[in-house]
Amino acid sequence: MKLAISIARSLLQARWRQTLVAAIGVTFSVGMFVALLGFMEGLNGMLDSLFLNRTPHIRLYNELKPADIQPVMLKPAYRAGHHFIHSIKSKDSKSEIRNSAAIMEALRQDGRVAGIAPKVTMEVFFNEGPSDIAAAVNGIDVLQEDALFHFSDYVQSGDPSNLEKVPNSIILGKALAERLLTNIGERVQLITPEGAQFSLKVVALWQSGIQDFDRIQSFTSLATARKLSGKTGNYVTDIQIRLMNMEDAPALAKFYGQQFNTSAQDVQTVSAEFETGSFIRSLISYVVGVTLLTVSGFGIYNILNMMIYEKMDTIAILKATGFSGRDVRRIFTIMALSIGAFGGLAGLLLGGLLSAGIDQVPFRTSSLPTISTYPVSYEPFIYITGAVFSLLFTWLAGWLPSRKAGTIDPVIIIRGK
Repeated sequence: MKLAISIARSLLQARWRQTLVAAIGVTFSVGMFVALLGFMEGLNGMLDSLFLNRTPHIRLYNELKPADIQPVMLKPAYRAGHHFIHSIKSKDSKSEIRNSAAIMEALRQDGRVAGIAPKVTMEVFFNEGPSDIAAAVNGIDVLQEDALFHFSDYVQSGDPSNLEKVPNSIILGKALAERLLTNIGERVQLITPEGAQFSLKVVALWQSGIQDFDRIQSFTSLATARKLSGKTGNYVTDIQIRLMNMEDAPALAKFYGQQFNTSAQDVQTVSAEFETGSFIRSLISYVVGVTLLTVSGFGIYNILNMMIYEKMDTIAILKATGFSGRDVRRIFTIMALSIGAFGGLAGLLLGGLLSAGIDQVPFRTSSLPTISTYPVSYEPFIYITGAVFSLLFTWLAGWLPSRKAGTIDPVIIIRGK
Protein backbone atom coordinates (compact mmCIF):
# COMPACT_ATOMS: atom_id res chain seq x y z
CA MET A 1 0.00 0.00 0.00
CA LYS A 2 2.85 2.38 0.83
CA LEU A 3 4.39 1.82 -2.60
CA ALA A 4 0.99 2.23 -4.32
CA ILE A 5 0.47 5.56 -2.55
CA SER A 6 3.94 6.72 -3.60
CA ILE A 7 3.30 5.82 -7.25
CA ALA A 8 -0.13 7.48 -7.20
CA ARG A 9 1.41 10.66 -5.79
CA SER A 10 4.07 10.67 -8.54
CA LEU A 11 1.45 10.26 -11.27
CA LEU A 12 -0.68 13.09 -9.83
CA GLN A 13 2.33 15.38 -9.56
CA ALA A 14 3.36 14.59 -13.15
CA ARG A 15 0.03 16.08 -14.32
CA TRP A 16 -0.44 18.56 -11.53
CA ARG A 17 -2.41 21.06 -13.62
CA GLN A 18 -5.12 18.53 -14.46
CA THR A 19 -5.06 17.31 -10.86
CA LEU A 20 -5.52 20.87 -9.63
CA VAL A 21 -8.46 21.46 -12.00
CA ALA A 22 -10.17 18.27 -10.78
CA ALA A 23 -9.60 19.20 -7.13
CA ILE A 24 -10.97 22.71 -7.72
CA GLY A 25 -14.09 21.17 -9.31
CA VAL A 26 -14.64 19.02 -6.20
CA THR A 27 -13.94 22.01 -3.95
CA PHE A 28 -16.47 24.20 -5.71
CA SER A 29 -19.11 21.44 -5.76
CA VAL A 30 -18.74 20.53 -2.08
CA GLY A 31 -18.55 24.19 -1.04
CA MET A 32 -21.75 25.08 -2.87
CA PHE A 33 -23.41 21.92 -1.58
CA VAL A 34 -22.61 22.82 2.06
CA ALA A 35 -23.56 26.49 1.66
CA LEU A 36 -26.81 25.70 -0.17
CA LEU A 37 -27.88 22.99 2.25
CA GLY A 38 -26.90 25.09 5.28
CA PHE A 39 -28.95 28.02 4.00
CA MET A 40 -31.95 25.84 3.15
CA GLU A 41 -31.88 24.08 6.52
CA GLY A 42 -31.60 27.45 8.25
CA LEU A 43 -34.57 28.70 6.24
CA ASN A 44 -36.57 25.59 7.14
CA GLY A 45 -35.75 26.07 10.81
CA MET A 46 -36.80 29.72 10.68
CA LEU A 47 -40.12 29.00 8.94
CA ASP A 48 -40.93 26.07 11.20
CA SER A 49 -40.08 28.05 14.33
CA LEU A 50 -42.64 30.70 13.37
CA PHE A 51 -45.27 28.03 13.90
CA LEU A 52 -43.71 25.43 16.20
CA ASN A 53 -42.40 27.91 18.77
CA ARG A 54 -45.98 28.97 19.43
CA THR A 55 -47.50 25.48 19.17
CA PRO A 56 -47.66 23.06 22.11
CA HIS A 57 -46.70 19.46 21.49
CA ILE A 58 -50.11 18.47 22.87
CA ARG A 59 -53.16 20.65 23.43
CA LEU A 60 -55.92 19.51 25.75
CA TYR A 61 -59.28 21.23 25.31
CA ASN A 62 -63.00 20.58 25.44
CA GLU A 63 -64.30 20.30 21.90
CA LEU A 64 -67.95 21.16 21.43
CA LYS A 65 -69.65 18.27 19.66
CA PRO A 66 -73.26 17.47 18.77
CA ALA A 67 -75.00 14.80 20.81
CA ASP A 68 -73.87 11.35 19.68
CA ILE A 69 -77.25 9.77 20.40
CA GLN A 70 -80.32 11.42 18.93
CA PRO A 71 -83.81 10.69 20.35
CA VAL A 72 -84.91 8.86 17.20
CA MET A 73 -82.09 6.34 17.74
CA LEU A 74 -83.65 5.29 21.06
CA LYS A 75 -86.77 3.92 19.39
CA PRO A 76 -86.32 0.21 18.58
CA ALA A 77 -88.32 0.58 15.38
CA TYR A 78 -85.85 3.10 13.94
CA ARG A 79 -82.49 1.82 15.17
CA ALA A 80 -81.74 -0.01 11.92
CA GLY A 81 -82.77 2.92 9.73
CA HIS A 82 -80.79 5.76 8.20
CA HIS A 83 -80.71 8.60 10.75
CA PHE A 84 -80.62 11.95 9.01
CA ILE A 85 -82.25 13.98 11.80
CA HIS A 86 -79.74 15.69 14.11
CA SER A 87 -81.81 18.34 15.83
CA ILE A 88 -80.52 17.80 19.36
CA LYS A 89 -77.39 19.85 19.98
CA SER A 90 -74.61 19.14 22.43
CA LYS A 91 -75.85 18.88 25.98
CA ASP A 92 -72.58 20.38 27.20
CA SER A 93 -71.75 23.68 25.53
CA LYS A 94 -69.02 24.63 28.00
CA SER A 95 -65.46 24.99 26.75
CA GLU A 96 -64.06 24.66 30.28
CA ILE A 97 -61.80 21.71 31.08
CA ARG A 98 -63.23 20.00 34.13
CA ASN A 99 -60.88 19.27 37.04
CA SER A 100 -58.14 21.27 35.33
CA ALA A 101 -56.15 21.67 38.56
CA ALA A 102 -56.01 17.90 39.11
CA ILE A 103 -55.12 17.30 35.44
CA MET A 104 -52.25 19.79 35.54
CA GLU A 105 -50.92 18.29 38.77
CA ALA A 106 -50.96 14.82 37.19
CA LEU A 107 -49.12 16.15 34.14
CA ARG A 108 -46.46 17.78 36.30
CA GLN A 109 -45.76 14.38 37.86
CA ASP A 110 -45.37 12.76 34.44
CA GLY A 111 -41.69 12.37 33.56
CA ARG A 112 -42.44 12.60 29.83
CA VAL A 113 -43.74 16.16 30.22
CA ALA A 114 -41.24 19.03 30.06
CA GLY A 115 -43.75 21.71 31.07
CA ILE A 116 -47.36 22.83 30.92
CA ALA A 117 -49.05 26.19 30.44
CA PRO A 118 -52.77 26.79 31.10
CA LYS A 119 -54.71 29.13 28.87
CA VAL A 120 -58.12 30.79 28.73
CA THR A 121 -59.30 31.61 25.20
CA MET A 122 -62.37 33.58 24.21
CA GLU A 123 -63.75 35.53 21.28
CA VAL A 124 -64.34 39.26 21.83
CA PHE A 125 -64.98 42.51 19.95
CA PHE A 126 -62.75 45.57 20.13
CA ASN A 127 -64.62 48.82 19.74
CA GLU A 128 -63.16 51.21 17.18
CA GLY A 129 -65.48 54.14 16.66
CA PRO A 130 -68.73 53.01 15.06
CA SER A 131 -67.42 49.52 14.23
CA ASP A 132 -66.46 46.44 16.21
CA ILE A 133 -63.42 44.34 15.31
CA ALA A 134 -63.61 40.62 16.07
CA ALA A 135 -60.53 39.20 17.76
CA ALA A 136 -59.36 36.57 20.23
CA VAL A 137 -58.16 37.08 23.80
CA ASN A 138 -55.76 34.55 25.30
CA GLY A 139 -55.40 34.48 29.05
CA ILE A 140 -51.88 33.23 29.80
CA ASP A 141 -49.31 32.83 32.52
CA VAL A 142 -46.50 34.99 31.11
CA LEU A 143 -43.67 33.17 32.89
CA GLN A 144 -44.79 29.74 31.72
CA GLU A 145 -45.52 30.96 28.19
CA ASP A 146 -42.05 32.50 28.02
CA ALA A 147 -40.36 29.35 29.30
CA LEU A 148 -42.19 26.99 26.93
CA PHE A 149 -42.99 29.09 23.86
CA HIS A 150 -40.45 31.98 23.87
CA PHE A 151 -43.26 34.49 24.29
CA SER A 152 -41.05 37.49 25.10
CA ASP A 153 -39.00 36.95 21.91
CA TYR A 154 -42.00 38.10 19.90
CA VAL A 155 -42.78 41.19 21.99
CA GLN A 156 -41.81 44.13 19.78
CA SER A 157 -42.19 46.89 22.37
CA GLY A 158 -43.20 47.16 25.97
CA ASP A 159 -42.63 44.82 28.91
CA PRO A 160 -44.61 41.55 28.86
CA SER A 161 -44.19 41.13 32.63
CA ASN A 162 -46.49 44.14 33.10
CA LEU A 163 -49.33 41.81 32.18
CA GLU A 164 -49.13 40.37 35.69
CA LYS A 165 -48.23 43.64 37.41
CA VAL A 166 -50.76 46.04 35.88
CA PRO A 167 -54.44 45.23 36.57
CA ASN A 168 -56.76 45.07 33.55
CA SER A 169 -53.89 45.14 31.05
CA ILE A 170 -53.54 43.60 27.61
CA ILE A 171 -50.89 42.84 24.97
CA LEU A 172 -52.10 43.40 21.42
CA GLY A 173 -50.87 41.84 18.23
CA LYS A 174 -49.03 44.57 16.34
CA ALA A 175 -51.31 44.30 13.31
CA LEU A 176 -54.35 44.40 15.59
CA ALA A 177 -53.02 47.53 17.32
CA GLU A 178 -52.62 49.19 13.92
CA ARG A 179 -56.23 48.33 13.10
CA LEU A 180 -57.32 49.89 16.41
CA LEU A 181 -55.03 52.93 15.94
CA THR A 182 -53.66 52.46 19.44
CA ASN A 183 -50.27 52.16 21.11
CA ILE A 184 -48.62 51.29 24.43
CA GLY A 185 -50.05 53.19 27.39
CA GLU A 186 -53.43 53.77 25.74
CA ARG A 187 -56.67 51.98 26.51
CA VAL A 188 -58.87 49.84 24.31
CA GLN A 189 -62.55 49.10 24.72
CA LEU A 190 -63.45 45.43 24.68
CA ILE A 191 -66.90 43.84 24.42
CA THR A 192 -67.52 40.22 25.37
CA PRO A 193 -70.08 38.04 23.54
CA GLU A 194 -72.37 38.49 26.56
CA GLY A 195 -72.34 42.25 26.01
CA ALA A 196 -70.12 43.23 28.95
CA GLN A 197 -67.73 46.13 28.29
CA PHE A 198 -64.23 46.45 29.68
CA SER A 199 -61.47 49.02 29.37
CA LEU A 200 -57.98 47.52 29.20
CA LYS A 201 -54.58 49.21 29.16
CA VAL A 202 -52.12 48.25 26.41
CA VAL A 203 -48.75 47.34 27.98
CA ALA A 204 -46.94 45.74 25.00
CA LEU A 205 -47.17 44.90 21.30
CA TRP A 206 -46.63 41.34 20.07
CA GLN A 207 -45.74 40.07 16.60
CA SER A 208 -45.37 36.45 15.53
CA GLY A 209 -44.49 37.12 11.89
CA ILE A 210 -47.76 35.63 10.57
CA GLN A 211 -49.79 38.68 9.55
CA ASP A 212 -53.23 37.07 9.62
CA PHE A 213 -52.52 35.68 13.08
CA ASP A 214 -51.31 39.02 14.45
CA ARG A 215 -54.45 40.80 13.21
CA ILE A 216 -56.72 38.95 15.64
CA GLN A 217 -54.55 37.99 18.64
CA SER A 218 -54.28 39.61 22.05
CA PHE A 219 -53.09 38.41 25.46
CA THR A 220 -54.09 39.09 29.05
CA SER A 221 -53.27 37.48 32.37
CA LEU A 222 -55.28 34.46 33.48
CA ALA A 223 -56.99 36.54 36.17
CA THR A 224 -58.07 39.20 33.68
CA ALA A 225 -59.27 36.60 31.17
CA ARG A 226 -61.39 34.92 33.85
CA LYS A 227 -62.86 38.29 34.75
CA LEU A 228 -63.73 38.96 31.09
CA SER A 229 -65.44 35.59 30.77
CA GLY A 230 -67.25 35.96 34.09
CA LYS A 231 -65.54 32.90 35.60
CA THR A 232 -63.68 32.36 38.84
CA GLY A 233 -61.44 29.76 40.43
CA ASN A 234 -59.40 27.47 38.18
CA TYR A 235 -61.32 28.11 34.97
CA VAL A 236 -59.16 26.93 32.02
CA THR A 237 -60.10 26.24 28.39
CA ASP A 238 -56.74 24.90 27.18
CA ILE A 239 -53.82 23.03 28.72
CA GLN A 240 -50.68 23.32 26.59
CA ILE A 241 -48.09 20.58 27.00
CA ARG A 242 -44.43 20.48 26.02
CA LEU A 243 -42.89 16.99 25.95
CA MET A 244 -39.36 15.80 26.48
CA ASN A 245 -39.59 14.09 23.08
CA MET A 246 -41.86 15.67 20.48
CA GLU A 247 -42.08 12.37 18.56
CA ASP A 248 -44.17 10.92 21.41
CA ALA A 249 -46.90 13.53 20.85
CA PRO A 250 -49.38 11.47 18.74
CA ALA A 251 -49.42 8.51 21.12
CA LEU A 252 -49.49 10.62 24.29
CA ALA A 253 -52.22 12.87 22.90
CA LYS A 254 -54.46 9.84 22.45
CA PHE A 255 -53.54 8.56 25.92
CA TYR A 256 -54.15 11.87 27.70
CA GLY A 257 -57.41 12.40 25.84
CA GLN A 258 -58.74 9.08 27.09
CA GLN A 259 -57.30 9.42 30.61
CA PHE A 260 -58.60 12.95 31.26
CA ASN A 261 -61.76 12.69 29.12
CA THR A 262 -60.86 15.70 26.98
CA SER A 263 -60.11 16.39 23.34
CA ALA A 264 -56.41 16.23 22.51
CA GLN A 265 -54.49 17.58 19.51
CA ASP A 266 -50.85 16.73 18.73
CA VAL A 267 -48.32 18.93 16.97
CA GLN A 268 -47.67 16.48 14.13
CA THR A 269 -51.29 16.70 13.05
CA VAL A 270 -51.34 20.50 13.26
CA SER A 271 -48.02 21.07 11.48
CA ALA A 272 -48.28 18.42 8.74
CA GLU A 273 -48.21 21.02 5.93
CA PHE A 274 -45.13 22.74 7.41
CA GLU A 275 -43.22 19.46 7.59
CA THR A 276 -44.15 18.70 3.97
CA GLY A 277 -42.81 22.08 2.83
CA SER A 278 -39.57 21.60 4.77
CA PHE A 279 -39.06 18.14 3.26
CA ILE A 280 -39.56 19.41 -0.29
CA ARG A 281 -37.13 22.32 0.19
CA SER A 282 -34.49 19.99 1.66
CA LEU A 283 -35.02 17.52 -1.18
CA ILE A 284 -34.44 20.25 -3.76
CA SER A 285 -31.21 21.26 -1.98
CA TYR A 286 -29.92 17.69 -2.01
CA VAL A 287 -30.78 17.24 -5.69
CA VAL A 288 -28.91 20.42 -6.64
CA GLY A 289 -25.92 19.48 -4.48
CA VAL A 290 -25.73 15.94 -5.86
CA THR A 291 -25.93 17.36 -9.39
CA LEU A 292 -22.92 19.58 -8.70
CA LEU A 293 -20.94 16.65 -7.29
CA THR A 294 -21.89 14.50 -10.29
CA VAL A 295 -20.55 17.14 -12.68
CA SER A 296 -17.26 17.29 -10.79
CA GLY A 297 -17.14 13.48 -10.82
CA PHE A 298 -17.28 13.48 -14.63
CA GLY A 299 -14.33 15.87 -14.62
CA ILE A 300 -12.30 13.46 -12.49
CA TYR A 301 -13.33 10.56 -14.72
CA ASN A 302 -12.14 12.35 -17.86
CA ILE A 303 -8.81 13.30 -16.29
CA LEU A 304 -8.09 9.76 -15.07
CA ASN A 305 -9.24 8.28 -18.36
CA MET A 306 -6.87 10.52 -20.33
CA MET A 307 -4.09 9.75 -17.86
CA ILE A 308 -4.45 6.02 -18.61
CA TYR A 309 -3.89 6.59 -22.34
CA GLU A 310 -0.92 8.83 -21.63
CA LYS A 311 0.59 6.45 -19.07
CA MET A 312 0.30 3.21 -21.02
CA ASP A 313 4.08 2.74 -20.88
CA THR A 314 4.10 3.29 -17.12
CA ILE A 315 1.27 0.78 -16.61
CA ALA A 316 3.05 -1.78 -18.84
CA ILE A 317 6.31 -1.39 -16.90
CA LEU A 318 4.45 -1.75 -13.58
CA LYS A 319 2.84 -4.98 -14.73
CA ALA A 320 6.08 -6.28 -16.29
CA THR A 321 7.89 -5.78 -12.99
CA GLY A 322 5.34 -7.79 -10.99
CA PHE A 323 2.37 -5.49 -10.29
CA SER A 324 -0.94 -7.28 -10.71
CA GLY A 325 -4.09 -5.82 -12.25
CA ARG A 326 -5.44 -5.40 -8.71
CA ASP A 327 -2.36 -3.34 -7.74
CA VAL A 328 -2.82 -1.06 -10.75
CA ARG A 329 -6.51 -0.60 -9.97
CA ARG A 330 -5.55 0.29 -6.41
CA ILE A 331 -3.13 2.98 -7.64
CA PHE A 332 -5.74 4.72 -9.79
CA THR A 333 -8.37 4.40 -7.05
CA ILE A 334 -5.96 6.08 -4.63
CA MET A 335 -5.46 8.87 -7.16
CA ALA A 336 -9.23 9.44 -7.43
CA LEU A 337 -9.78 9.35 -3.66
CA SER A 338 -6.84 11.71 -3.12
CA ILE A 339 -8.45 14.27 -5.41
CA GLY A 340 -11.76 13.77 -3.60
CA ALA A 341 -10.23 14.01 -0.13
CA PHE A 342 -8.22 17.18 -0.71
CA GLY A 343 -10.91 18.79 -2.83
CA GLY A 344 -13.61 17.79 -0.34
CA LEU A 345 -11.66 19.19 2.63
CA ALA A 346 -11.13 22.48 0.83
CA GLY A 347 -14.81 22.43 -0.17
CA LEU A 348 -15.94 22.04 3.43
CA LEU A 349 -13.79 25.03 4.37
CA LEU A 350 -15.19 27.03 1.45
CA GLY A 351 -18.75 26.04 2.37
CA GLY A 352 -18.19 27.12 5.96
CA LEU A 353 -16.84 30.50 4.85
CA LEU A 354 -19.75 31.00 2.44
CA SER A 355 -22.23 30.09 5.20
CA ALA A 356 -20.58 32.52 7.58
CA GLY A 357 -20.78 35.22 4.91
CA ILE A 358 -24.48 34.56 4.28
CA ASP A 359 -25.08 34.61 8.02
CA GLN A 360 -23.81 38.19 8.19
CA VAL A 361 -25.98 39.60 5.40
CA PRO A 362 -28.66 41.86 6.96
CA PHE A 363 -32.21 40.63 6.51
CA ARG A 364 -34.88 42.71 8.20
CA THR A 365 -38.59 42.61 7.55
CA SER A 366 -41.57 43.52 9.68
CA SER A 367 -43.12 40.11 9.12
CA LEU A 368 -40.14 38.33 10.73
CA PRO A 369 -39.37 40.33 13.86
CA THR A 370 -36.94 37.83 15.39
CA ILE A 371 -34.69 37.63 12.29
CA SER A 372 -31.92 40.18 11.66
CA THR A 373 -29.72 38.23 9.18
CA TYR A 374 -30.30 35.45 6.68
CA PRO A 375 -30.76 32.15 8.55
CA VAL A 376 -27.99 29.56 8.17
CA SER A 377 -27.64 26.14 9.78
CA TYR A 378 -24.24 24.81 10.89
CA GLU A 379 -25.46 21.32 11.75
CA PRO A 380 -22.59 18.75 11.64
CA PHE A 381 -24.60 16.37 9.45
CA ILE A 382 -24.40 18.89 6.57
CA TYR A 383 -20.61 18.81 6.60
CA ILE A 384 -20.48 15.04 7.15
CA THR A 385 -22.84 14.54 4.20
CA GLY A 386 -20.68 16.79 2.01
CA ALA A 387 -17.52 14.87 2.94
CA VAL A 388 -19.14 11.46 2.33
CA PHE A 389 -20.58 12.54 -1.01
CA SER A 390 -17.25 13.95 -2.20
CA LEU A 391 -15.43 10.67 -1.45
CA LEU A 392 -18.26 8.56 -2.87
CA PHE A 393 -18.50 10.43 -6.17
CA THR A 394 -14.74 10.60 -6.69
CA TRP A 395 -14.45 6.89 -5.97
CA LEU A 396 -17.15 6.18 -8.55
CA ALA A 397 -15.40 8.51 -11.00
CA GLY A 398 -12.14 6.58 -10.58
CA TRP A 399 -13.67 3.10 -10.59
CA LEU A 400 -14.12 2.70 -14.38
CA PRO A 401 -10.68 4.11 -15.32
CA SER A 402 -9.01 1.93 -12.67
CA ARG A 403 -10.74 -1.17 -14.07
CA LYS A 404 -9.52 -0.28 -17.57
CA ALA A 405 -5.97 0.24 -16.29
CA GLY A 406 -6.05 -3.13 -14.52
CA THR A 407 -6.95 -5.02 -17.70
CA ILE A 408 -4.17 -3.59 -19.91
CA ASP A 409 -1.90 -6.29 -21.39
CA PRO A 410 1.74 -5.12 -20.99
CA VAL A 411 2.99 -7.47 -23.77
CA ILE A 412 0.85 -5.73 -26.43
CA ILE A 413 2.04 -2.28 -25.34
CA ILE A 414 5.73 -3.22 -25.21
CA ARG A 415 5.50 -5.07 -28.56
CA GLY A 416 3.91 -2.02 -30.13
CA LYS A 417 6.77 0.13 -28.85
